[in-house]
Amino acid sequence: MYMICGLGNPGRLYEKTRHNLGFCTVDLLAERLGIKFGKLRFKALLGEGAIGGEKVILVKPQTYMNLSGEAIRPLVDYYKVPMDHLIVVYDDVDLPLGRTRIRRSGSAGTHNGMRSIVYQLQRDDFPRVRIGLGPHGEIPLDKFVIGHWTETERPELLKGVLRAADACRTIVEYGVEEAMQLYNGIV
Repeated sequence: MYMICGLGNPGRLYEKTRHNLGFCTVDLLAERLGIKFGKLRFKALLGEGAIGGEKVILVKPQTYMNLSGEAIRPLVDYYKVPMDHLIVVYDDVDLPLGRTRIRRSGSAGTHNGMRSIVYQLQRDDFPRVRIGLGPHGEIPLDKFVIGHWTETERPELLKGVLRAADACRTIVEYGVEEAMQLYNGIV
């Protein structure tokens, strides 16, 4: 079993914001796989289905970004998800706009949602799929990430979401190394 967690902020106010690219990715996966989000469990919306015969649980934490770990840790504990089967998808200001980067493990970096997850799990050895937001320029970081994407950014961000969804499927079916080879560095 795999758990694919897309990070974001709940509610209509945050739809189509830069910080919700993780939610956008799991929503796209759900649509492609015919999975409905229905269950609210451990402060997260869940959808269950399969990829390549492997059970998957799609997760959208409802805790707001900075507390994502409060939803993910109890789910990991309850479902007994091995760390290499926990995939976290999120936005990253340190990557160029729309760029996708997959890593087997690593630090949380500057991302508060990931910091919360690493803190709650007390480990960082799980795969992650990041989607680049590009530089925020003169806009303060907190305002930039919760800001709505512009029409200029939209095509590149959507390409990033499409690649992230494909990368998640590849991780489940063929492993992290294969996903890294296929999707890291694609512009």
